[in-house]
Amino acid sequence: MMTGGEVRRTLDRLAFEIIERRDPTCELALVGIQRRGAELATRLKTLIDARGKCDVPLGKLDINLYRDDWTTRDIQPQVGPSEIAFSLDGKSVVLIDDVLFSGRTIRAALEALLDYGRPKRVELLVLIDRRGHRELPIQADYVGKRVHTEPGEHVDVAVAELDGEDSVLLVE
Repeated sequence: MMTGGEVRRTLDRLAFEIIERRDPTCELALVGIQRRGAELATRLKTLIDARGKCDVPLGKLDINLYRDDWTTRDIQPQVGPSEIAFSLDGKSVVLIDDVLFSGRTIRAALEALLDYGRPKRVELLVLIDRRGHRELPIQADYVGKRVHTEPGEHVDVAVAELDGEDSVLLVE
């Protein structure tokens, strides 16, 4: 669905969209959802900082304890660290994830964010928006690419930091 070059160009475009909408001041903060959303957030921070007015705070959020399905799974959730070393009070937060599907991950992330303060606003950025499969009324403010997929299909996002290369694949 996307090559490494397309992923990089898309992130560059998304960084410009954030700058246009938010005119990055020190009220802006980026928070990436662990795993791949956190790596995407780190890259976006670099792009925004290079063009912005200040050093935008970056956080990484683990949402495993906030998921609504962990009690129905056979395995216990693997809880990782969240790294938000600043208060979210009064911040305009851009929450970043790789794929938006049912909306349940984002619901969990919104709940987890409140442990770090009360943001002025929260916007959502996703690399891939899988249209037509929402279970909750959640929609992205910034979208890299919208795709229509079938329920049996899966979107795999690879990032160089974890997978050795950038790509987006549609898997049946």
